[in-house]
Amino acid sequence: MKNYRMVVLSVLSYLVIFIGLSGCAVGPNYVPPKMAVPDNWLNPGVESENDTTSLAREKDNTADLITWWTMLDDPVLERLIRKAGDDNLELREAYYRIIESRAQKNYALGAYFPRIDARGSYSRSRESANGTLYRTGLSPEDTDYYATSVDASWEIDLFGRIKRSIESADASLGASQEMYNDSMVSLFAEIASTYVTVRTLQERIKYAQENIESQNETLKLTQARFKAELVPELDVEQAKLNLANTESALSSLNKAEIQSLYRLAVLLGTVPSGLEKDLSEYAPIPDISTNIPHLLPVDIIRQRPDIRYAERNLAMQTARIGIAKADLYPKFTLNGSFGFEAVDRGDLLDVSSRAYSFTPRFDWNIFDGNRIRNNVKIEKARTEQYRLEYEQAVLNAIEEVEISLAFLAQEKIHFSTLKRATEASKKSVELVRTLYKSDLTDFQNVLDMQRTLFVAQDNLASSKGQIIQEWIRIYKAFGGGWSPEMRKDNF
Repeated sequence: MKNYRMVVLSVLSYLVIFIGLSGCAVGPNYVPPKMAVPDNWLNPGVESENDTTSLAREKDNTADLITWWTMLDDPVLERLIRKAGDDNLELREAYYRIIESRAQKNYALGAYFPRIDARGSYSRSRESANGTLYRTGLSPEDTDYYATSVDASWEIDLFGRIKRSIESADASLGASQEMYNDSMVSLFAEIASTYVTVRTLQERIKYAQENIESQNETLKLTQARFKAELVPELDVEQAKLNLANTESALSSLNKAEIQSLYRLAVLLGTVPSGLEKDLSEYAPIPDISTNIPHLLPVDIIRQRPDIRYAERNLAMQTARIGIAKADLYPKFTLNGSFGFEAVDRGDLLDVSSRAYSFTPRFDWNIFDGNRIRNNVKIEKARTEQYRLEYEQAVLNAIEEVEISLAFLAQEKIHFSTLKRATEASKKSVELVRTLYKSDLTDFQNVLDMQRTLFVAQDNLASSKGQIIQEWIRIYKAFGGGWSPEMRKDNF
């Protein structure tokens, strides 16, 4: 019994010593990177007194980043985005990456604790009568053997290998969460963009149909005047050509609309027939009535999930330097076993049947051809690669915001000029038709004005849609469209 107590005291002593020493961890401690960014944007935008799409940024509406699409005040778009949040397949895939990373972190955390195995066995044996017993003159007998034990093994994390493994797994979990958030940002922006494309095409189709109707009236007019021998047959054929070209343009627009609807269906995780109810009828291009939120370049670093993802990857890789470096030092393990052994079942749990062992152990690689040291160099080089990827992500984000702000400002100017051109073209068509009926101008002027009007209206609709597209790109560049509460816990 005295020896037994001495073993227990020895075990406890080793535990106290090892636990006291296991606070250190080799390798660098992670420090979040700092990168110099501009104080403000190069293209803050242009403002207009009566412009509902002003680029002026307000300080109190950054909360709109989370659900920026609601500012378009389009119930159909809001319903589509809600559906995508539930059914999009890529978003589901990103979610299960989070589940995988969380399990990997918990797996790494389990190395902090001892491993305990319970064992039990029973055996019955009998030696051969013609074996060694025969030579000694003894008779063989059946022998029973009973054993039960608890075995334990515990690695003492003296140099922080386990600690760094947990740090790396935790950062990896954060990276997978940011990947999910970035998927939401991209998905919701693409749905809004594709939806606006559909509505833009529908408006262009509407203009094409109006021009076809107008050109049909012109064709009837030329046919009547030709029958009255007031104009040559050339006017009729030119009117037919103009009408056929517009009808051909309408067919191309219809094909583009079908393609956009199919793309939208994939984003929603459904089939195109599921969109007929929401998108079969014409609806105007959504409009915006609020200003761009007040975000500075430094805010983008905190807001954009792709930058946060790059930062978590850098943290994950930094911890791996410590994991590799820990292999340069001894690895300490406590192994022990306690149980009972007996040949008689009734004596199995008797105190005299106890059996135990305690085996402190260390393993230390003395020479391996510098493989461990080179592995440390590998992890350090990879860490620098991740650091550069982080810096590149920041630069890309600033570039995207700058370009989006500049493009929106220029598209607004473009739309304003197209609007004036369309109004002038519409008036010109009315005037030239009147002059043609009065034989005060030739038919070529009628054709030119009709073609000009169709092109102007088509460009106007495209520009109007492009303004909303650039507005969407700004919110995507800002990293809008996600929050931790939006992530689905279960699918």
